[in-house]
Amino acid sequence: MRGGSVPAHVWLVLGVAICGVSSAGAIFTHVDEIPPLLRASWRLQLTALILAPLAFWQYTSIDSGIKSKMIEPPTLKVIAASGAFLALHFGFWVTSLDYTSLTHSLLFVTAHPLVILIGMLYFVRKPNALETLGGIAAFAGAAISMLDTGDVQGDRSVTIFGDQLAFLGAVFVVGYIVCGRILREWMPLFLYAFPVTLIGGLLLIPASFLLEPEYSTFGAFGYVEHETLVWFVLLAFIAGILGHTGLNYCLKYVSPLLISISVTLEPVLGSIIGWMFFSTGIPGLWTWIGGPILMIGIVSIVYGEHLTNQTSLHNENRIMEAE
Repeated sequence: MRGGSVPAHVWLVLGVAICGVSSAGAIFTHVDEIPPLLRASWRLQLTALILAPLAFWQYTSIDSGIKSKMIEPPTLKVIAASGAFLALHFGFWVTSLDYTSLTHSLLFVTAHPLVILIGMLYFVRKPNALETLGGIAAFAGAAISMLDTGDVQGDRSVTIFGDQLAFLGAVFVVGYIVCGRILREWMPLFLYAFPVTLIGGLLLIPASFLLEPEYSTFGAFGYVEHETLVWFVLLAFIAGILGHTGLNYCLKYVSPLLISISVTLEPVLGSIIGWMFFSTGIPGLWTWIGGPILMIGIVSIVYGEHLTNQTSLHNENRIMEAE
């Protein structure tokens, strides 16, 4: 389907999905009376509740071979690892929203292609020219953006500590992405997303209990009776289902490259949503300068990796044809 014309509705789904994932940071800042680890847990718990019937429906329609493979020890280990990485990603990222501006948090948490580039340099291959230039630009943009340290945006001040927390969120989302690539080759979407999301949400409960004194005020499942429930339902549905599930749906019709580049718009869209609806403030001068440089660097890394993959695939096809 990717090679043919893309149905018109897919572009609508893609637009809604990008806006959906971009809204999460702004909504998380709006419910900051809940401690961040518990906030992240509630979001994942409610997303898992929405995914549960979809996963059950999908389970009834798959063949016995996939059902057997799902409960094999190697599969269960990767599912558990994916859930743990997801918990770490959300834990660090949502915490960062309490310690830096929304724009900075989104800029650094979406910098995971830079993390992949660094890992690739050490463990896989030498980056190509475009990836290298992208990496340099991304580091330069991040450094320039950090010159806004101390700048007040809305009710948050930019801090290096908060930016570091967001970047750690990017580090751990790479593990989640790797696990997803392993399992999504054969595992249906909802059957993968449901247990991983549930594990992530449950793991954040003891983390909140141990690290957040306010935990006892709200409780593990306190969203059931809390006044912010509607916001967490919106987080679960808009960011979780419409956002992430929408992006996975679009992968059937458009290239992963387009999805990856589209997601880099999250800092821009998220900042606009936060400014328009939640008074999160306008970024400082250095963020206006460094942010776009960081984003251009990330896009360059993504596109450079795409070119390398296309070249490798072309060479493999030529070798197969020669044989």
